[in-house]
Amino acid sequence: MTTETNTQTAAKKPKILVARAIFPEALAKLEESFEVRSNQEDRIFSPEELQKELAGVVGALVAGSERIDASALAQAKDLKIVANISVGYNNFDVSAMTAAGVLATNTPDVLTDTTADFGFALLMATARRMTESEHWVRAGHWDKWSIVNNPLGMDLHHSTIGIIGMGRIGQGIAQRALGFGMQVIYHNRSRLLEADEKACGASYVSKEALLRTADHVVLVLPYTPESHHTIGAQEIALMKPSATLINLARGGIVDDLALAQALKEKKIFAAGLDVFEGEPEVNPELLKLSNVVLTPHIASATEKTRRAMVDLAIDNLCKALEGKRPPSLINAEVLKA
Repeated sequence: MTTETNTQTAAKKPKILVARAIFPEALAKLEESFEVRSNQEDRIFSPEELQKELAGVVGALVAGSERIDASALAQAKDLKIVANISVGYNNFDVSAMTAAGVLATNTPDVLTDTTADFGFALLMATARRMTESEHWVRAGHWDKWSIVNNPLGMDLHHSTIGIIGMGRIGQGIAQRALGFGMQVIYHNRSRLLEADEKACGASYVSKEALLRTADHVVLVLPYTPESHHTIGAQEIALMKPSATLINLARGGIVDDLALAQALKEKKIFAAGLDVFEGEPEVNPELLKLSNVVLTPHIASATEKTRRAMVDLAIDNLCKALEGKRPPSLINAEVLKA
């Protein structure tokens, strides 16, 4: 359960919910101005618990594990702002929040470079079979080494990288790829400006052309109902048998079961996944495979970046409760109502 702090001055301070553990210094900053319901034990609330926790608070800090929809908002009559500690916000039913007059915010920009770094690291680990090779060493197989017998990977240098979703993070990955002499192609809902394409050294192609051409496919697009299973069995069938697939975006963009089957049948070379359908659960078929690198949604996980994300979320919350426009507002139409 959450704990309520500063009870002596509780009546004078607005109540807020901090639904996941945050840095102690950040929590202390909030306690100066608010009566805080905190969840420093970091237990993930059930939908029923979240609804109860939101009742009576004017603001909330949440992460991707908290689904904010009409049901969650049913008893939250005082709620004015929910600040997501994430750039993605597929845990928000924005329409329901807007209808309820609740501001929604996220944390863009502050995690762009860190996430792009990790995306490229995941690509390298996947292409060069790094985790598989580590397991090979730990299992005592080094003595079986030969020119052709040890784990052989795929080159990045002078290969073609195909990026689906060319926002801030996608462009960051493209710029890193240039340092490896890679040819960059991309597909996006809308084409970039010519100046942005030149900065990334990127060429716009259709989704089908990208899948057929790329040696490495990287997914960095936002999750929406329209992007659900952007990559499924049909799309994987277009890819080269030597290709790798990296999902840095959101679970649900890839059909994980179809991917597991394709990897098992060697229809593509390997995959690197930082996000999963139904996370924190992982499809058990993926866990059986050696040609997939699995990480627990940690693309933004450096201390500096996570502190910046928390700070931006707090700034969003405080600005909203001061009657000001939050820096990264998602549903500006609430302010016009």
